[in-house]
Amino acid sequence: MSTVSLNASSRAETGKGAARKIRQGGGIPAVIYGHGREPQSLSTISRETERLLKSIATSATVIELNIDGKVVRTLIREIQRHPFKRHIMHIDFQELVAGETISVYCPISYIGIPDGVRHEGGMLDQILHQLHIEVDPSNIPNHIDIDVTSLKVGKSIHVGELTLPAGIKVLDDAETTVCLVQAPKAAVEPVPADGAAEPEVIRKVKADDEK
Repeated sequence: MSTVSLNASSRAETGKGAARKIRQGGGIPAVIYGHGREPQSLSTISRETERLLKSIATSATVIELNIDGKVVRTLIREIQRHPFKRHIMHIDFQELVAGETISVYCPISYIGIPDGVRHEGGMLDQILHQLHIEVDPSNIPNHIDIDVTSLKVGKSIHVGELTLPAGIKVLDDAETTVCLVQAPKAAVEPVPADGAAEPEVIRKVKADDEK
């Protein structure tokens, strides 16, 4: 489980006008909520936040928010971005409570080269790149390893076949295909651009040739 730190400040003013003023001052409006607490309006420093989010997997990284000197463990639940400029407009944080499971999306790491790729010329199709899991906040993995070395051409791995560490429950449908090894593509003979075969050239036989 990865853990990073981020500074935040509580704010009393809410609404579009207050949010606009925060952005103009180089900040990002935010809110933190969680079980047993009232939602609290916050602001973070835009440059610091943007730099941090570029270096982490936000869906599976615990962020320790330093709110006016008090540290709170959180996960980012939503990031709202400007539709054209793409800078962050607002962030929702969820406070993590010990002993209370949460759902997160955890990246998948594929391990090894499939047998069907190495010896049969097949191609590994990575259909899923993350799993939706339920887990205690203290046990959130950085990623989930899936060994594909034994996969042959035409074979696949489904969610229900995965063996995961204790305490992790997968929320994706058990029949969902995680990955498969596709057969190699057959070689295709090149054809002329117009799709027609080259015509046979027939020349007129001269009189001397006939002799």
